[in-house]
Amino acid sequence: MRGVAVSRIAARARASAGLSWLFWWLGTGLVAVALLPLNIALPADSFDVPPLIAFVAGVGQSTGLVLALVRPRAATAVQFVAVGVLAMALPDDSGSTWPLTPAAMITLIAHIALLAARTPWPAVLTAWWGSGLLLVVVVLLDPRGRSATAALGNMIFYSIASSIVLGAVLVNRRWREVRRELVAARRDVALEQSQRAVAEERTRIARELHDVVAHSMSVIHMQATSASYRIKDLDPAAEAEFARIAAGARGTLREMRQLLAVLRDENTGPDLAPVPDLSGLPALVESARRAGVPVSLDAPPGEFAIPESVALAAYRIVQESLSNVIRHAPGAHTSVRLELEEDLLVVIENGAAARPERPMEEPGRARHGLAGMRERARLAGGTLTAGTRAEGGYRVAARLPIGGTA
Repeated sequence: MRGVAVSRIAARARASAGLSWLFWWLGTGLVAVALLPLNIALPADSFDVPPLIAFVAGVGQSTGLVLALVRPRAATAVQFVAVGVLAMALPDDSGSTWPLTPAAMITLIAHIALLAARTPWPAVLTAWWGSGLLLVVVVLLDPRGRSATAALGNMIFYSIASSIVLGAVLVNRRWREVRRELVAARRDVALEQSQRAVAEERTRIARELHDVVAHSMSVIHMQATSASYRIKDLDPAAEAEFARIAAGARGTLREMRQLLAVLRDENTGPDLAPVPDLSGLPALVESARRAGVPVSLDAPPGEFAIPESVALAAYRIVQESLSNVIRHAPGAHTSVRLELEEDLLVVIENGAAARPERPMEEPGRARHGLAGMRERARLAGGTLTAGTRAEGGYRVAARLPIGGTA
């Protein structure tokens, strides 16, 4: 699942990058082509700049604008040379347009804005300061000896206009970066939440597997083990067969425990099995009785009008408790009591074992039963207490809220 999501994200990123590349080239090319005739015709016609110089300077400025997409440093150098050549060629009567004609100023500002949109901000600031320094150098080294005061207004206007455009582009760029970061963060959070939901569902499956399989295999094991006590005149062959059944049950439980450990650590899909409820308690108690455990069930008559999650939690708590009695207190008298008040109270009590416990698995195995019962009670909004009784045996009590639970 995660690999598919990453592949889709990468495909969308590549498609977006391709469209962005096309947008920048088309937009910059159109601007360069639109400014080219102005940069050539305006100096030549309005300011009597030699046509060859006007042509070279105009082509240089438009070329620098397009070149900035791939070679920003070289493009800036070409732009500055073209601006310097045109400024030096402007006649004495150029007036307020010296050292930058309107078209040349627009092209230079567009060049700085393009750098601000695509290159790191230190390089952008360097180019912007460099353009201002270029104008100062051109004015100071003017071969016609014009006064710096004549260029002051033009330079101030360029400084203000370029700084406004530069600031607007940088702010817009940062805003777009923040938006991309937020989108990426939301995507990562959504992916993480999806994986977490899958992991939680996998853990729920692990609990269901433990509750159902462990209970059933415990019953099979106990029935096979106690067959020699319950059935009189059992021939040796049948007794050996029951022993093999018990051994198989023990082996299955060992494998189930190993699988359960994997399920609790990995991720998978949701559980699609039917959800048990309290109507299945009589059958559950009967199966424990067949395993040699005398169980009494005391529950309010009629159907329980309780939420499904509470019914499931109560059922699993009773199931796990009876499985523990079968495993650890074989033959012990056990009572299951349900009380329906403001909350649902589930109490499972058993006495001392009637015969010695026969271990179903080797010592040191992982134990999830009691922790699973507590977790189920917690998820249902209730509490669970468990401990030994003073008169012997064990007691499990769960209080599960009924109102306001889904």
